[in-house]
Amino acid sequence: MADIIHLLPDVVANQIAAGEVIQRPASVIKELMENSIDAGADKIDVWVTDAGKTSIKVVDNGKGMSETDARLSFERHATSKIKDASDLFRLHTMGFRGEALASIAAVAQVELCTRTIDDELGISLSLSNAKVIDQHPVACQRGAQFTVNNLFYNVPARRRFLKSDVTEMKNIMQEFERVALNHPDVEFTLHRDGNLLLDLRSGSFKKRIVDIFGASLDKNLLPIHVETSLVTVDGFVGTPESARVKGVQQFFFVNERYMRHPYFHRAVMSAYERLVPQDRQVAYFIMLEVDPSRIDVNIHPTKTEIKFSDEQAIWQILMAVIKEALGRFNEVPSIDFTPASVPSIPTYNPQNPKPNIPPQVSVQQDYNPFDKPASRAVAGQGGYDCRHSAHPVDPHWEALYGSPRPEREVPGQQDALLYRDAPEIDRKEWEAEGVSCMQYDRYIITSSQSGLMVIDQHRAHIRVLYDKFLARLAHHDGISQGLLFPELFQIPVSQSVVLNRLLDDFKAVGFDIASMGGGSYAVKGVPAGTERQNSVDFVMYILSQYGTKETPQSTLHSSIALTLAKNNAILPNQQLTKDEMNQLIADLLSCQTPKYTPEGHQVMAILDADKLKALLK
Repeated sequence: MADIIHLLPDVVANQIAAGEVIQRPASVIKELMENSIDAGADKIDVWVTDAGKTSIKVVDNGKGMSETDARLSFERHATSKIKDASDLFRLHTMGFRGEALASIAAVAQVELCTRTIDDELGISLSLSNAKVIDQHPVACQRGAQFTVNNLFYNVPARRRFLKSDVTEMKNIMQEFERVALNHPDVEFTLHRDGNLLLDLRSGSFKKRIVDIFGASLDKNLLPIHVETSLVTVDGFVGTPESARVKGVQQFFFVNERYMRHPYFHRAVMSAYERLVPQDRQVAYFIMLEVDPSRIDVNIHPTKTEIKFSDEQAIWQILMAVIKEALGRFNEVPSIDFTPASVPSIPTYNPQNPKPNIPPQVSVQQDYNPFDKPASRAVAGQGGYDCRHSAHPVDPHWEALYGSPRPEREVPGQQDALLYRDAPEIDRKEWEAEGVSCMQYDRYIITSSQSGLMVIDQHRAHIRVLYDKFLARLAHHDGISQGLLFPELFQIPVSQSVVLNRLLDDFKAVGFDIASMGGGSYAVKGVPAGTERQNSVDFVMYILSQYGTKETPQSTLHSSIALTLAKNNAILPNQQLTKDEMNQLIADLLSCQTPKYTPEGHQVMAILDADKLKALLK
C-alpha cells in the first residue's frame, strides 16, 4: 500500500495558519499595531483604504529592524519576544507566537520599509504569497512601515465572505480603540481613504477615554484604584445614571493586554445590583496588573482569552473596589442620622410621674357640608365655615347628582375571542353612514353597516403614523420642521461611521442632522408632527439597535417608522374632539391593514347583532 501522509507545502500551511490569526482587515491592524507597541514606538499612524480591503498601512517610530531581522520576521514562529518555554510565564509583550507577519504575508501583498537608529539606510522588502519578490536598500525614517495590499487576493472564498465597508470599518475602529486605550502614553492617528478620523495625543488614561468616546462620558466616570498582593486594579466605572440598554463601552485590560472575561463582567454588574435595572449596562474601563506567572495568555491566537490562577479572589476584589467607589462618590443612597430633625421626646421622671393622657378628638357627628351656611358649625368645633371658602356651594347641589348609572361591563379575555375574526370595514361604507362617534376610556365607538365598531385610539394612531412615516421613507419626501435651537450630541468616532450611513434614511423621514466633525452632530430639524419626540434619544436608539450588524434597509425603515409612531401617537386616555375622532377613523380605514398595528396588536373590533345577542343572553 502506498504512503498517503505527506507534508503540506509552506504556502498552504501558512494560509491555514492565517485562517486563525487573520480573519478580516481589523486583524491585520491589530497585529501590526501590537508589533509597533512591542518595538517601543511612541507614535503610530494607520491608513486604511476601502475599509482595509484595498490597502492598510501602519507606520511607527520604533526601533526598527536590520536586514536579517526583516527577512526572518516573515518566517513562521520567528519572534524576538521569547526564547524558551519558560518565557511564556513571564510575558511583558503583546506578541510572542511569531505567526502574525507570516500569516499576513500568506494572504496579501506586503511591503516593508524599516531602519534602525544605527543604520544610515533602511531595507525595503516586497512579498507576495509568502515569498520575497524584491529587496533593496531605501532611505526611510527610523522605525517600520508596513503596507498590506489586496488582502485575501489569493483566497477568493475568504474575500467574498468579508462584510460591507461600513461593517469592516467598524471592526477596524474597535481594534484601533482597544490598542489606543491600552496605551495612553502613545500618540495614534487613524486615516480612512485619506481623511483623518482620529488624532489621539498622549496623556492620561481618562484623557484617552474622553478623546475616543466624547466629552459627554467625562462627567459619568468614577475612578477606582486598589493595590493588593494578587492584583492592582485601576480605571474608571460609569455612574448608575449613565446605564443604558445597549451601546455602552466596556473594556478589560490585563498587563496592558485587552481581554474578554464574562466572569469578571459579572463581578462589575454585581456591584451595581439594585442600582440599575437588570436589562441595563454601565460603562467601565478597568486595567488589571497581575504577576505574569499567574495568568495564561497562550489559549487562542487572538490572545483575548486569558486564564487566571486566582479568579475568585480577583472577582471579590473587583466587586469590592467598585462598591467602594460608588459609596465614596455618594452614588449609593445614604441615611442621615444627624439629630437636627429629631423631635423632642420628654424623658420619664420617676420622682414626678405624670399620667399619660391620650389626645382628645372632637367630632361633630351631624356635620353636613351641603347644609345651609347658617346651620354649620363654626371653625374650630369640628366643622368648616363655607362662608370663608373661595368656592361657595351651589344651594341646589342635589340636582347635580342623578341616580347612579350602572357601570359598563368590559369584555374579558374570553369574550375578546369573539372579535378576532371581525369583518372588514370599508371607509366609504363608514362615511356613507354619516353617523357620529363617542369616546369611552381609550376607545372610540361608532356604528357601521357591519355592526358596532370599537377602536383603540392609541393603537389606531400608531397604525396611521406608521404608514405615513413608512411612505415618507420610501419616497424620500419627509417634511422637516426646523428647530430654533439645534440639539447637539456627540458619539464615538467608531459609531459615527455607522451614523453617516444612516443619515440618508433619517433625512428621508424628515430629520436634518449635520456632522460637526470629531463625532459631534447637530439636529437642526425634525419630522413634522413629532413634537413629543426627543430627537437625540431617537437617533441614539436606532444607532444602538442597528449599528452593530448588517441590517436590510426594509427592516431599518420599519424600525424608524414604528419608533416614531409609538413615541408620537395620541395617549390611550387622551380626550378627543368629534372632528379629531372622525379624522382618526377616516385615516385608519384608509390604511392597507387597519385591523392590526405593525406589531400585530388588534386595533378594532366589530360587534354584529349575533355577537351582541351572545353577550346579552
